[in-house]
Amino acid sequence: MRKLKIATMVTGHFTTPPPPKIVYAPMDVAVDISEGLTRKGHQVDFFGPEGTHVNVSKVITKGLKPLNQPEGEAITKGKDVGNAESNKLFNLWDQYLIAEMFKEAEKGKYDLLHIHPPDRALPLALSHQNIPVFYTLHDPIYPWRAEIFSMFQSPNQYYVSISDAQRKPAPNLNYAGTAYNGIDIRNFAFSDKHDNYLLFTGRLHPEKGVAEAVQAARMANENLIIIGPPVTGDYWDKKIAPFLNDKIKYLGFVPRNQLFKYYQRAKATLVPIQWEEPFGLVMTESMACGTPIVAFNRGSVSEVVKDGKTGFVIEPFNEKEEINLKGFAEAIKKIDQIDRHECRKWVEDNFATEKMVDRYEELFYKVLAARKKV
Repeated sequence: MRKLKIATMVTGHFTTPPPPKIVYAPMDVAVDISEGLTRKGHQVDFFGPEGTHVNVSKVITKGLKPLNQPEGEAITKGKDVGNAESNKLFNLWDQYLIAEMFKEAEKGKYDLLHIHPPDRALPLALSHQNIPVFYTLHDPIYPWRAEIFSMFQSPNQYYVSISDAQRKPAPNLNYAGTAYNGIDIRNFAFSDKHDNYLLFTGRLHPEKGVAEAVQAARMANENLIIIGPPVTGDYWDKKIAPFLNDKIKYLGFVPRNQLFKYYQRAKATLVPIQWEEPFGLVMTESMACGTPIVAFNRGSVSEVVKDGKTGFVIEPFNEKEEINLKGFAEAIKKIDQIDRHECRKWVEDNFATEKMVDRYEELFYKVLAARKKV
């Protein structure tokens, strides 16, 4: 099969890679896909603001300043820019890059466009139905989003779900297929030994379940390390901060490329999510280091964690429809039943970057063949 010509983009708000302390998982996934396809010989042009550096065929900036960095903040912080104007700026900043991608595709320069913020691209894709457009769905498909996707649906627009569970709110979209997010397992070294602590890492927001992680660790009488960007407000002040002590410790933000040190030595990583998580890179990163998962069975969890083999998948509610903290704590107590080598192999076989890149290549070829473009 001939090699493909692909244009892709994630955001005009930040450079790629982003500034320090900016955590944006779709960017990491997009870079891994783009660089992986480039290594396989495909032409990949990455559209992003000035300052973007990705190992692809070409980075195209069109002179755009990153809106959320000093170069562009003078625009967003103008005295005449309120919330409504700010939202317009963020939309249009992305749409400028997307419009440039469509312009080049109309000249025959690309076989397909791969766009990571679908909401921004839908109107343009609808009016350029000769151009195949793939969207990776990084977020849950909330009802409002399902309505918009349905409204703008056309035969040239293809959705890539990052788990089968993610599709449930909108099962009838034009899906190209599911491609699980991958990680570079070289960055997550394996350890067959652990120290005496549990780990929670991620955004410290209610839907991620950090308060439930604290409660479950206390019920199991285990040490817990919490890692994540600092937050303020009632959730932190009332449900987490009062319980910090010698056993429950908050370490603040740790760069992603340093997280492996904490994964490696943890007994288990806790994922007591309170929402329908569409994927969850924390789980694959942890298992790659050999560290099993204890997670509530919501969203993609049962696809990512092999229950009883790479961790424990716990039903989120008990018979009284209360959060099942007791079941979660009981699973923590038997975590030493899990073989850490099995965790590593599971990720190697299913969630390595190479597996993800191969899957995107497969989906691109399949769709283009059906459209008789290859």
